[in-house]
Amino acid sequence: NEDRERAWRASRETKLENIPNCEAAKPTPEEVQGWAQSFDKLMKSPAGRNVFREFLRTEYSEENMLFWLACEELKTECNKHTIDEKARMIYEDYISILSPKEPPRSLRASQVSLDSRVREVINRKMQEPSSHTFDDAQLQIYTLMHRDSYPRFLNSAIYKSLLQTISHSSSES
Repeated sequence: NEDRERAWRASRETKLENIPNCEAAKPTPEEVQGWAQSFDKLMKSPAGRNVFREFLRTEYSEENMLFWLACEELKTECNKHTIDEKARMIYEDYISILSPKEPPRSLRASQVSLDSRVREVINRKMQEPSSHTFDDAQLQIYTLMHRDSYPRFLNSAIYKSLLQTISHSSSES
């Protein structure tokens, strides 16, 4: 069971690594400009999520993206046993209030900021987890990123630099 948990965490971390620096993975100037038009466009783009995640890391709120991605992955699961395991890991990593028996916070993912109503709903749903156990929480985190982090991202050096670099390199070709 611990091996399976380690493998799942490793596969999750691998999927979240930065996009390799190859032409096929680079977003087009139109795609990067599109991220400023809508948060949905940013979140639907793998490259956009990666850049936004980099930005969130600088704001110490990367756990919001990691939680959102973990929920997206959970929704693709069909196997009841796997859903139970992944739901438990998401709960432990992002929802659960740290108990004294657990490792220090620095060794775990950070807790996401949710209101008490959503926490109560999740606590009830964890009795019989499904692939949609965290839907309310995921929506709340998505909304938080959209309202709070996204405007700052658009004004960030990370985004402006990428926009400038990609526009400059496309004008040279």
